[in-house]
Amino acid sequence: MSREHGLTINGMASDFSQLEGSIVLVTGPMAAGKSTIAKALAATFPKGVHVEGDVFRRFIVTGHSEMTPEPSEDAMEHLRLRYRLTAEVAEQYASAGYTAVVEDVVAGSLLGEFVGLFTHRPLHLVVLLPDEKAIARRGADRREHGYDSLTVSGLYRGSSPRKPSASGCGWTHRR
Repeated sequence: MSREHGLTINGMASDFSQLEGSIVLVTGPMAAGKSTIAKALAATFPKGVHVEGDVFRRFIVTGHSEMTPEPSEDAMEHLRLRYRLTAEVAEQYASAGYTAVVEDVVAGSLLGEFVGLFTHRPLHLVVLLPDEKAIARRGADRREHGYDSLTVSGLYRGSSPRKPSASGCGWTHRR
């Protein structure tokens, strides 16, 4: 993979130069390929940065509340703090002239809330949503299993967009 030839995914080369200077949000359920895609995409820009939202969860050493199918108020507060920190870091990089590729699991009604944290434009949203069997297979192959109390089906349904984007591009939305 090289910057001159664009990012190659599944044998298809793409020119992402039109994304330079923007923030690109990459989301989807765990094991959808977000980290791989986000890191590879960030590497295609002259000034690219990969902002991994989950790193902010790992910063908490004690007092963290894990997400569950019925999350506590504390768990939701921690999640929203993580989203705010992720957005702020991406905004700072973008303001300094970097193309920020943000990657995190953001599902359901929280997606609109998360997108609303970003003021930098242009802003792009990409939702990765392989089928449930692929996600389960990828999840089984991982060293870390993020599905302790959450099911693949539940995460898949929570990550599915309610309707296609306004641009008609399916998984990509530009604001």
